[in-house]
Amino acid sequence: MPVWAEAGLWGLLAGAALVLGAGIAWFVKVPQRVVATVMAFGAGVLISALSFDLVDEAESVGGLVPTAAGFMGGAVIYVAANVALAKRGARHRKRSHEIQGSEEETPGSGAAIAIGALLDGIPESIVLGLSLLGGGGAGIPVFAAIFLSNLPEGLSSAAGMKVSGRSARYVFGVWATIAITTGLAGLLGVLLLEGAAPETVAAITALAAGAILAMVADTMIPEAFEKTHMYAGLAATVGFMAAFVLSHA
Repeated sequence: MPVWAEAGLWGLLAGAALVLGAGIAWFVKVPQRVVATVMAFGAGVLISALSFDLVDEAESVGGLVPTAAGFMGGAVIYVAANVALAKRGARHRKRSHEIQGSEEETPGSGAAIAIGALLDGIPESIVLGLSLLGGGGAGIPVFAAIFLSNLPEGLSSAAGMKVSGRSARYVFGVWATIAITTGLAGLLGVLLLEGAAPETVAAITALAAGAILAMVADTMIPEAFEKTHMYAGLAATVGFMAAFVLSHA
């Protein structure tokens, strides 16, 4: 299988966790504390993957300057886009309860939430695709981190969408579209960067990593802490260590 096709497939599989989480939320009433605990765990997994499988690897491949510049640039771009979307009703897109605004309360918020979810997912798919460029196959710790973070994201967001009165067609349409788009993002990342200079690959990898870290701090951790409070740190620590062990096993 061509590398670009494999990247698209892995991206699609990781994105499918969003649809799976949304399905669980729609048909099963999951306690919010459980959702928040899983989200905290997923945040820890992502932070571990960023530290040991993305940023460190980018620096070793392309050097410190491209990595640092890309990482900070990714964070700035994500935060700027997130601020713009928050003003249009997507501030609480990962919240699982009634704090999400309805379309009647905030016209256009449905589209903003969908775009925000896409904003969260594309950087993850890019780094998953880039993990294939070294020729060693998909980075299993990176895939596990993305899958385990997407599951509670889809679960929490879909639960909030349901409470705010959005239809099943809208909810599953959003997540299915995002799953497909994340697969395409992984595919395009490989096609565009295959054969690129190491510094370029490092900068793009770090840019995506910076966006992911900003997403974790802005959306996942606040939702997890709101419902688990002092236990959020423990769940995140367990997630971090699980990903660390997986990457060194």
